[in-house]
Amino acid sequence: MVMRRGKPLLLPAQPRFIWSSLVVALILGILLPTLVPNRAVWVPDVLSVVLVFWMLHQPDRVGLGMAFALGLIRDVHCGSVLGEQALAYTLLGFFALQMRRRLEWFGLWEQAVQVFPLFLLGHGVVLILEMAISEKIPNGSMLLAPVLEAMLWPVVTLLLLFPQTQSADPDGTL
Repeated sequence: MVMRRGKPLLLPAQPRFIWSSLVVALILGILLPTLVPNRAVWVPDVLSVVLVFWMLHQPDRVGLGMAFALGLIRDVHCGSVLGEQALAYTLLGFFALQMRRRLEWFGLWEQAVQVFPLFLLGHGVVLILEMAISEKIPNGSMLLAPVLEAMLWPVVTLLLLFPQTQSADPDGTL
């Protein structure tokens, strides 16, 4: 990663922390829709936000294979067509990797604006597949989920970068 003025040098991310954050996001993605009445479609997909974050910051540890596997797990849990979420997460990850170098130059809110089309694409893929299979027309509230995911981006980024910004030296000289 290129050092920029005003941005701290980050410690390496611990693999245990990466995997545990993905598991927590997966559990949140499973529990959150059940807590909202009528299984609302506007509920943000926390797993996609965390997955995009790690694919941007640790592409050697979290790649397209992980995105596909997590998508299959979501497909099995949701009872949707097998491969629907897997395709959406894989496309989300592919385009996130394409814009990786560009996003490093932006601040958190500018990054949120930049990743909004990614989240919109992920939901759009699921929407198109569901319309093709079940022939139902969804309401407009589904467009609220990508907006909420983009608004979650700065919060998730700060939470997941926090352990990496801690000083490795106990007296804080590093």
